[in-house]
Amino acid sequence: MAAILDAKGLNKSFGAVTAASDINAAIEQDSVVGLIGTNGAGKTTFINMITGYLKPDRGRIHYEGRDITDLAPRDITRIGICRSFQIPQLYSSLTAYENMLMGLGVVMRNAGVGGFFSRGRPNVPGHGRPAEEVADAILERFGLVEYRDKNAQVLPGGVRKLLDIALTMAAKPKILLLDEPTSGVSAEEKFVIMEMIMKAVRAEGATVLFVEHDMEVVSRFAQRVLAFYDGRIIADGSPDTVLSDREVKRFVVGGELHRLDEKQGAANA
Repeated sequence: MAAILDAKGLNKSFGAVTAASDINAAIEQDSVVGLIGTNGAGKTTFINMITGYLKPDRGRIHYEGRDITDLAPRDITRIGICRSFQIPQLYSSLTAYENMLMGLGVVMRNAGVGGFFSRGRPNVPGHGRPAEEVADAILERFGLVEYRDKNAQVLPGGVRKLLDIALTMAAKPKILLLDEPTSGVSAEEKFVIMEMIMKAVRAEGATVLFVEHDMEVVSRFAQRVLAFYDGRIIADGSPDTVLSDREVKRFVVGGELHRLDEKQGAANA
């Protein structure tokens, strides 16, 4: 399958600290890729370079064959690469529905079709329906209908995560980068929330890259795993292959993988 995103020779330093060292990664279209590594390993630096928040010192990034290395974050979003953040970026004083309308309004403004208050209720680009209808449809897809009219600031942590990711769907991304989608979510909720995210996002045909520290989530949802250590990718392959890699066990997952093996062993006993 063709690569939708291709990072070649990415290097990034902050003074004496090397955050990325010769990163090479071709991401296939319609794939789900997990990014793992300890804090400071280079995962977020990689995402920030893809989305334009950081510029590499050396190397290039191509998206659908186009060099996007020098584009601003807003322009990268416009062409189909979106991200969510570890801490949800929401309008806390607005309801879930109003948050969705705000996101859709930005998409409409960027496309030059006016906003949802414009005469004639223009359709949202890519969705083919007025903003009010699209907002409700996205909330339903993410299981957020019951929270529609509640302010974002009073929503449970897992629901805030879902809403933050639902907002990215306003732009109908071709690539979606998720920064720790299950952080701050209870152990009982993590699989339910991740399944909801994957079902909703994959229904739109988006390629997904997600940063995650929970190896159970990585094992269950990633088709491919990139393991980062000291600014380098030290393993790249299927979850089983990467999580059993000697260097990954030593430098990346360590005790977390040991706990996962123990749980799997108990479940099979």
